Amino acid sequence: MLLVLVVVALLGRQRRRRRLEQRFGPEYGRTVERAGGRRAAEADLEQREEKRQRLQIVPLSPQARPRYLSEWRELQARFVDEPSQSLLGADRLLSDVMRERGYPTDDFDQRAADVSVDHPDFVENYRAAQAIYLADQQGEATTEQLRQALIHYRTLFAELLETDEQADKEEVRGERDGAGSGKADGRQQ
Repeated sequence: MLLVLVVVALLGRQRRRRRLEQRFGPEYGRTVERAGGRRAAEADLEQREEKRQRLQIVPLSPQARPRYLSEWRELQARFVDEPSQSLLGADRLLSDVMRERGYPTDDFDQRAADVSVDHPDFVENYRAAQAIYLADQQGEATTEQLRQALIHYRTLFAELLETDEQADKEEVRGERDGAGSGKADGRQQ
């Protein structure tokens, strides 16, 4: 009987692990590394899911999408002349979109954890962009790093717009109206 209970417990853990690995993708491995083990990481990921269930995440209104897309185009166009200001604008715009969707935006680490539940494939880009943003605030980021950060912000921004319309995604990437293949600052990305 004890052997049966042990087997059932082991199978339950394996199912839990597989479910979390599938749900969180690369975020699962990152969390295991940071938490120092699978059990702590899995508990953390399950807490994220529970917290996310309590949030009232809503889609953007149809009127909000074009407004945000327009703001994105403007900040992306300003990048050549004002890369730091454009990055600051991208960070603020992304926070505005998140806030309007219902994500808490006070603390970056919590914001990233909340986003990781719904958008696990994009949260690492968000963290990378934030790290470059913070380096830029200290005067330690190159223009190329700023460009990369803008691209990272853009991936999550496009995802948070939650549109399946190819035209909107192309517009976020700057690929419409002769803008080329995703050029943020006149260079190939």
